[in-house]
Amino acid sequence: MKTKIALITGGYTGEAEVSFKSSAFVYSQLDHNKYDIYQITITKDAWFYVSDSGIKHAINKEDFTLVLDDSIVQFELAFIMVHGSPGEDGRLQSYFDLVGIPYTSCDALTSALTMNKGYTKAILADLNDLFLAKSVLLFENQRAQAVELVEDKLSLPYFVKPNAGGSSIGMTKVKVADELKVAIDKAFDAENTGSQVIVEEFVNGREFSEGIYRNVDGELVVLPATEVKTTREFFDFEAKYIPGLTEEITPTDLDVNQQLRIGKILKDIYVRLNCKGMVRIDFFLENDTDKFYFIEINTIPGQTPQSFIPQQVRAAGLTEQEFYGNLIEVALKK
Repeated sequence: MKTKIALITGGYTGEAEVSFKSSAFVYSQLDHNKYDIYQITITKDAWFYVSDSGIKHAINKEDFTLVLDDSIVQFELAFIMVHGSPGEDGRLQSYFDLVGIPYTSCDALTSALTMNKGYTKAILADLNDLFLAKSVLLFENQRAQAVELVEDKLSLPYFVKPNAGGSSIGMTKVKVADELKVAIDKAFDAENTGSQVIVEEFVNGREFSEGIYRNVDGELVVLPATEVKTTREFFDFEAKYIPGLTEEITPTDLDVNQQLRIGKILKDIYVRLNCKGMVRIDFFLENDTDKFYFIEINTIPGQTPQSFIPQQVRAAGLTEQEFYGNLIEVALKK
């Protein structure tokens, strides 16, 4: 009998559009001979499944079941493909913990923590060989004196971004002091990104993104790295989602020593943050020092055909079906 999988998509933020694309790709790659897969859409207004005939069926939120053709569908696993809230900030994970359904992502605590860039950096501060850009964490009640707080501790240029949220929404690179206040206000006012802003000193180096996951044998597997080269000022929302603005090189030309170093660092990050499933970690390699600087971690990374993780899976000699199947089997073991 097939395992019943709820493939969760949608969400409460502007990242829902990307979630729909990610879930559609995952659905196309999963083994339908082995898994019975239902795409479940989550919005602020409703949680539902759309049948082949186009009829919308509501999810019973009391136990996450679905009434279909006079029978009750009980799911054995949730494959979470919701970028942003509530899929990436721990809310869905808490719900599934309450109703007793395993899921493919990090747990609620790790998901909530890693959505907060400043808190994540604090947890990672003493890891061997990992460096962190100097930063200032700003709260809403510090907004009036934010410029002074930043200029007192950091040197230009800066990256200003919401302390929660993804897809580089609300993010600005600040090169002159006069631009700082506007950038801070933009980050504070970005929708669905919390009421905190993080400002970091600029790191001059190459930018990379690399996936890591645990396989069915319990081993941590680091995927080949992707180097990101963009014609934009930085890897912002447009660079991420408008074709032609960014060159992505997978696998990239890190030398053997660099690959070994970053592989160990990524495993240490995964363990320190108690990650589960697949995560993607972004980092800089500083030009003059050869030091690896942490940027951020993404616990529900994009899964369109062009996304980093699928690129890296193919570069590793795996198929997406094998990779996603591994995530499912590991989660079911919980």
